[in-house]
Amino acid sequence: MLWKFIARRFAALVGILFVISLGAFFLIHLLPGDPIITILGPSATNENRRILMAQLGLDQPIYQQYLTWLGNVLHGNLGFSFIQHQNVTTTIANSFPIDVELVVLSQIIAFSTAVPLAMAAAKRPNSLLDRLATTATFAALALPSFVLIVLGVLVFAVHFHIFPGPGAYVPISQGFWTNIHAMILPSLVLAIGSVVVYFRLLRSDLVATLQEDYILMARSKGASDRRIMWRHAFRPSSVALLATAAINIGSLIAGAFVVEYLLQLPGLGYSLVNAIGQDDYLTIQAIVLVVAVSVVVINFFADFMFSIIDPRISRD
Repeated sequence: MLWKFIARRFAALVGILFVISLGAFFLIHLLPGDPIITILGPSATNENRRILMAQLGLDQPIYQQYLTWLGNVLHGNLGFSFIQHQNVTTTIANSFPIDVELVVLSQIIAFSTAVPLAMAAAKRPNSLLDRLATTATFAALALPSFVLIVLGVLVFAVHFHIFPGPGAYVPISQGFWTNIHAMILPSLVLAIGSVVVYFRLLRSDLVATLQEDYILMARSKGASDRRIMWRHAFRPSSVALLATAAINIGSLIAGAFVVEYLLQLPGLGYSLVNAIGQDDYLTIQAIVLVVAVSVVVINFFADFMFSIIDPRISRD
């Protein structure tokens, strides 16, 4: 049963990745402008244009171009950017870890805040804490990330000097704590939206779970509130939470792009904006491909986590 489930999911994953590769490849052909003119300039001769088209493989049939490109991608070659004069793989390798760090830190903050808060609120529904938390999350939900990051920079970087401002990023290899200090503010901004969603979802599920018969039986046997919450209530109530977290990855990456650009963090979002401004088609194509594949693969592995956390979930 398990192996059939894995085989079906893997086949679906391969199909989705194939569609993503088609979309990323043909995206470059839908963008306005001519990459040959972008590289050589408008004064290039026809002979130079012909030579460059042959070097880039643009004189081949479209299906042959796709197969060649796909083969290169599978070997880790995302192309060479004539705008940045370096391999696109190098650009992705330098930028992608920043996005990973930003998303991971934001989710650590989000879960460490939302889970205890939801448990406290679900334990006593309609209490003062529950009403305050619900009201605060409603207010936070109305503020987009680009507003929060501007307010955060003005308050915590410019006025109080607690966190560094734009352009202060330092790679983790050059200073661990300096890097963490620079990443806390953008991580907090990204975490706010997740805290709102996770708190409201987990609180609702916990309130329903705590009314189940097996919870009442555990209480009648003298189990402590802490044991009941963590051992009996949290696990079945966390399935929807993890499903939402997996789906939320796409929104987090989009929010990270905005935050990176405003704070000048050299991640994928900052690189994407620069590539769009410079008509760097190959870099745009590579970033779209990497982000789409990352979201799909994360959701693929999340499916296995659901069946492990709650065996009642059917694999059919």
